[in-house]
Amino acid sequence: MTSTDLTTGILILGGGVAGLWILDSLRRAGHDACLVETTALGAGQTGASQGIIHGGLKYTLSGFLSPSAKAIRDMPDLWRECLAGRSTEGPDLSRVALRSPHCYLWRTDSLRSRAGMIGAQLGLRAAALSLELHERPEILRDVPGTVARVDEPVIDVFSLISELARPHADRLLPADRVEPARDGETIRVSLTHNQSPLTIRASRVILAAGAGNGPLRAQLGLAEGAMQLRPLHMVLLRGPLPPLHGHCVDGARTRVTITSIDLPDSRRVWQVGGQIAEDGVNLSPAELIQRARAELLAVVPGLDLGACEWSTYHADRAEGRTRSGARPEDITVLEDGPVITAWPTKLALAPVLAERVVSLAGAAGTGRSGSFTSIAGWPRPPLATPVWETVNWLAGDSVP
Repeated sequence: MTSTDLTTGILILGGGVAGLWILDSLRRAGHDACLVETTALGAGQTGASQGIIHGGLKYTLSGFLSPSAKAIRDMPDLWRECLAGRSTEGPDLSRVALRSPHCYLWRTDSLRSRAGMIGAQLGLRAAALSLELHERPEILRDVPGTVARVDEPVIDVFSLISELARPHADRLLPADRVEPARDGETIRVSLTHNQSPLTIRASRVILAAGAGNGPLRAQLGLAEGAMQLRPLHMVLLRGPLPPLHGHCVDGARTRVTITSIDLPDSRRVWQVGGQIAEDGVNLSPAELIQRARAELLAVVPGLDLGACEWSTYHADRAEGRTRSGARPEDITVLEDGPVITAWPTKLALAPVLAERVVSLAGAAGTGRSGSFTSIAGWPRPPLATPVWETVNWLAGDSVP
């Protein structure tokens, strides 16, 4: 088939929160830009996240303000402006579903957990607010020691992706295959969707595809070793569970992080991350479910799991490489001539990442003319399906 040719100032590869926020910011700044997604909008790392807009809590548990905490501590306030539709510089996210305006923070009765609770009070832009017994959610009434409320909103990430994509529908293109290549002073990207070929020529290409950035950089002949993957093995529960969004701390770590999703049939899904998801990488699904059951009963006294179903899923955190292999302290943005590679590190840092990319695009003086023309009949990328709708569920009594 004859290939259709298009031109644009900037082409973004990757339709997660990073790519879509970058697209919104570039177009808001007057750039001619479009985005290509090869799977579904929000698939991969974005869709696997718990939707917490972190404000540095996880990075203050040791009792000092780490570089990571400094980098992320203003994010909840920035997001709230967008979620309220009041931001003059960011997208209008007033239609995004807010699961909770805050998270809870609690501890177990161990000395290490008590120390972590003290450390968590330090360094946050908005300090954790200790709650009286009657102010606690019922599910946390019997936990020992302090229960605090932390101003870290929890959003529905699929609602977020939908709202970020909505104003730019004519700039979103699906593809089954993407082949980027240098072509003189421009980047040529060959796409195929349902056997229909398309070539897009761009002055700049932004790689915002998470784990896909590594293969894309290789196709463009860029230096290897720029990316690292840190895996997680997350736990899901489904059943007559109470609503809960929060962290149980244990020393300088979050022992478990729980977020909940309301289902149409009055049940809820809990996503369980934190240290248990880190440790779960080395466990089978059955072993991890056994471990999670014991952990949840230990950190939430009186929790009834008898009618729950269980599942697990794997997720890779794609980030800029660090020498130690530990999580980067901040976003990672690499510039290689006309190619910019971007990893936000945390969902909450997507606005900062977009701001950095726009500053590079502006400095490069890439085309601002509206040369991109939407293709009649070319479809739009679908929205990813939530992970809890795609996994296999096991009844609690069927888990060995």
